Amino acid sequence: MKKTIKLSDLDSLIKKFLITYVVVLSLGVSMGLVFVNHTTSFTSEGAIERFRGSEEIDEFGIPKSSSKTFYELLMTTHNHIIGFSFIFLTIGIIFYFTETLPEKFKIFLMIEPLISILLSFGSIWGIKYVDANFVYLTITSAVLMYLSYYLMVGIIIKELIFSNSSE
Repeated sequence: MKKTIKLSDLDSLIKKFLITYVVVLSLGVSMGLVFVNHTTSFTSEGAIERFRGSEEIDEFGIPKSSSKTFYELLMTTHNHIIGFSFIFLTIGIIFYFTETLPEKFKIFLMIEPLISILLSFGSIWGIKYVDANFVYLTITSAVLMYLSYYLMVGIIIKELIFSNSSE
């Protein structure tokens, strides 16, 4: 019989540390969503304009917003793929030790965000260089990624606070 570590079995000090870590990380992730709202208004049109630039011209003949350059897109993609990979690595490792969900759902929630990282940040290249309709892949994969994140975090916090060791 295999003995596994469970969040409910952890010492109260490590539980407090993990709760603090997950809350602080979640504040950072949520601030990213505030930034996305500020730059796109959570609309497909806003996201397209963010990467392709605006067709709307002001009274001086200047576009309302400029298109992302190749360099800006490269830096955005690079930074987000690396950053989000570490976020989901740490959350995934902590989530592994939860007991709330059956294993097949745990595996989905641990792997799905990593796939969505590639789809979300790959599809912004599609928006810029191929077709504006790639925005729907960006939105769908980002929604799945954030839903997975907040679901895992909710379960982690629930088990750290409300679950006690059965021993």
